Amino acid sequence: MNQILKRTLTGLAVGVAVIAAILLVPPRAFMPAVSCLIVLAIAEYMTLLTKKNPRLEGWVVTLAWLIGVPVIACGLWTLAEIAMRHGNIMLLYIVAIVKFSDVGGFAFGTASAKLMSGGNHKLCPAISPGKSWEGLLGSVVFSCVVSCAFIPLTQFTVGKALVFGVVAAVVGTAGDLVESKFKRWIGVKDSSAFKFTNGLGGILDMLDSLIIAPAVLMTAI
Repeated sequence: MNQILKRTLTGLAVGVAVIAAILLVPPRAFMPAVSCLIVLAIAEYMTLLTKKNPRLEGWVVTLAWLIGVPVIACGLWTLAEIAMRHGNIMLLYIVAIVKFSDVGGFAFGTASAKLMSGGNHKLCPAISPGKSWEGLLGSVVFSCVVSCAFIPLTQFTVGKALVFGVVAAVVGTAGDLVESKFKRWIGVKDSSAFKFTNGLGGILDMLDSLIIAPAVLMTAI
């Protein structure tokens, strides 16, 4: 099966499952669910660190453990806090604008690379060669459209919805770049330490944009 089609179908299946879970599961149940995600993400992170580039100094790796583990844990725990404080719909909203920014970035980035003469304009080629300014624009557009679509549920003004959309796209992209830098530092193409994500990469690849963005957005809800 074509790799892009495989990723798309798997992503759709995961998306439907996540939407169903967020809408149907009681807010209190997100505590154990998010705890499981945190354990998986940290386990993958620690597994990748054991496969580190041998040229890295031991103290650097230790520092990566001390910083990375709490950042992952605290960042993802924000998802449970959003559900418990603001309800399932607000959690769905935050997840939707962050993950649709990923979709927009992939769509605009892929299309612009094929259609533009000489390719698109790279955002941070030293960290993530696939990221482009056109992709960032797509992230902002998709995130803002989805954010505005949620206005009847969030009761946000149009201005606030647009601000949330832009912040979700920019901060989500920043989280993606941080994870890309980590993978380049370790020397792996994707974070798939566990082989059950069917072409989507690893746990960290799927959650990278959700580690930082929700914590930033929750302060303004």
